[in-house]
Amino acid sequence: MVLRPTLDQQVTFLYTADLEQTAVFYREVLQLPLALDQGACQIFGVTRQAFVGFCRHLDAPAQPQGVILTLVSDQVDAWHDFLRAQGAAIEKPPTHNARFNIYHLFLRDPNGYLIEIQQFLDPAWPSVRRGHDI
Repeated sequence: MVLRPTLDQQVTFLYTADLEQTAVFYREVLQLPLALDQGACQIFGVTRQAFVGFCRHLDAPAQPQGVILTLVSDQVDAWHDFLRAQGAAIEKPPTHNARFNIYHLFLRDPNGYLIEIQQFLDPAWPSVRRGHDI
């Protein structure tokens, strides 16, 4: 039997037509640290093991559909206050979603990507704070 090799980190890459404007949003509004600048791509740290990267692409969709960048936090209300203080337009304020047993808010980045800040209320979720692992 061959064992599955380990995975150490995760990066999600998305396209942007305006890398500079995108970088300002993720660096100054969300205050995510720049992990690596590759020139045409910039990668921002979400956690020590999770990253989001944006690559300049002239054919980037003007209004991307079907993509939700979800950032998980037990502090959704604090994020709401923080984002409003940063001048971010909140698309949907903190709300309980009974169907998925989550508490979340929505905003959009300069590219039109939907960003969700979400708290899982289900105790089965592998929460870092509760010491769960997958």
